[in-house]
Amino acid sequence: MSWPRAILTDSGGFQVFSLSELRKITDDGVRFRSHLDGSEHLLTPEKAVEIQMALGSDIAMVLDECIETPAPRDVAESAVKRTTLWARRARSYFLKNSGQNGDAAPGQWQFGIVQGATFADLRRESARQLLEMNFPGYAVGGLAVGEPHALTCEMTSEVTALLPKDRPRYLMGVGRPEQLADYVSLGIDMMDCVLPTRAARHACIYTSEGRVLIKNARYAQDQRPLDPACSCAVCKRYTRAYLRHLFAAGEITAAILATHHNVHFYLDIMRQIREAIGFGNLAKFSSAMHARYAAGPA
Repeated sequence: MSWPRAILTDSGGFQVFSLSELRKITDDGVRFRSHLDGSEHLLTPEKAVEIQMALGSDIAMVLDECIETPAPRDVAESAVKRTTLWARRARSYFLKNSGQNGDAAPGQWQFGIVQGATFADLRRESARQLLEMNFPGYAVGGLAVGEPHALTCEMTSEVTALLPKDRPRYLMGVGRPEQLADYVSLGIDMMDCVLPTRAARHACIYTSEGRVLIKNARYAQDQRPLDPACSCAVCKRYTRAYLRHLFAAGEITAAILATHHNVHFYLDIMRQIREAIGFGNLAKFSSAMHARYAAGPA
């Protein structure tokens, strides 16, 4: 890949969640049929570790059971129990085959994933159980899957209060540009989301002034960059009118350029968040971002 920075691989837990019609979950693992040819496969916690070790990623995730929300309490309890069981098996297999002693060490790091749906006590219990396994980093999973943003923050706060401050804390599958500072203020260090790339493919551009739906007719003659405050290669060279033309013509270049910009924009938000923390005004930065995006797309 020639990517010079950290590479994280997921275990397949979210894909198991999203392909619910093709799989059956037991304590053993997940038995599923391929959406390509119908062939049957068994994904176990050990197999997920084996694949990620072969890939050689910098951070590898354990296999977890991600469930829909809202969920009945008994379903959430069962998912926490199974997630812990799988985490123990994954951790044991990883330590046995990687030669690591459980402490953070050079090479691949394995992260545990906290589950518990929207039940605060289950979230805390899941975190406590994973802490016993001494992972070098911890993730908060199963959130931002339909529940309100305030509830996502509430559950995140319950978990980060228990997780060690000297190890990375990763909130999976979030979020919108204006939400990132909210999660950081709760103690989150890492986030991931398909939103900047998926939105780009659908002609939604994130800017310092809010969302821009670039297919709108108002941009047909607009000679400004996508975001005058942005320093990415796309904003330095191309106009809004040109990008709109590419989308209208069905050119794949449209999605490529929009993706480049959106990913750069997200990374720049994180840069600004680090800067705001340094100056002690993270709350002010967060409020300003929410205000810009409250008006809706242009």
